[in-house]
Amino acid sequence: MLAFIGGTGPEGMGLAARFALAGEAILIGSRSPERAAEAVSRLRGMLPEAPIAGGVNEEVAVRADILFLTIPYDGQQELLPRLAEAAAGKIVVSTVSALKVERGRPYARPVPAGSAAEEAAQLLPAARVVGAFHHVGAHQLLDLNHELDCDILVAGDDREAKEAVMALGRKIPGIRTLDAGGLYICRYLEAFTAVLLSLNRRYRTTTTLKIVGING
Repeated sequence: MLAFIGGTGPEGMGLAARFALAGEAILIGSRSPERAAEAVSRLRGMLPEAPIAGGVNEEVAVRADILFLTIPYDGQQELLPRLAEAAAGKIVVSTVSALKVERGRPYARPVPAGSAAEEAAQLLPAARVVGAFHHVGAHQLLDLNHELDCDILVAGDDREAKEAVMALGRKIPGIRTLDAGGLYICRYLEAFTAVLLSLNRRYRTTTTLKIVGING
């Protein structure tokens, strides 16, 4: 069972929809049970037969096997300590990029831990934190008629957890997952999101990543 912490935004909803379509059981978390219920209702409208439920973040974290962090970076220092006990021993996938936008321009924000994912690992010391899904467009994910064709770079220090997240990602048609290295690599994966956002703004499109030169 997959829980999307802060799953009522476009990223959480999009990933949840794709994984539900792939047959995974889904939990949508939010600070507000009403917002969680609204998100569940919307997803069930798209996928009537899918096993989708919702609740407050702390509740779904307890029930889930794998947690996806789909919250804004500004919220994680306040939220994650409250999830530490529920996340102990579980795989936690950070999709968070520590960015800021000034005058329409995206910038990478300095994070004392190095990256949002590394900070999450500090705040969830007993969890198995992996960074992934930074570079796939949320609205493309949520549009189930859109055929994905992208690479997902996955970073983490726990080999088994990283391999599990890579295998999970491959359940979504059109996605190839690649092992990008240790969790410290998230410093560069998160920052590169600013490049894609800049391209999106300049060319009025939604960009993603494809890595050439790797077979398989």
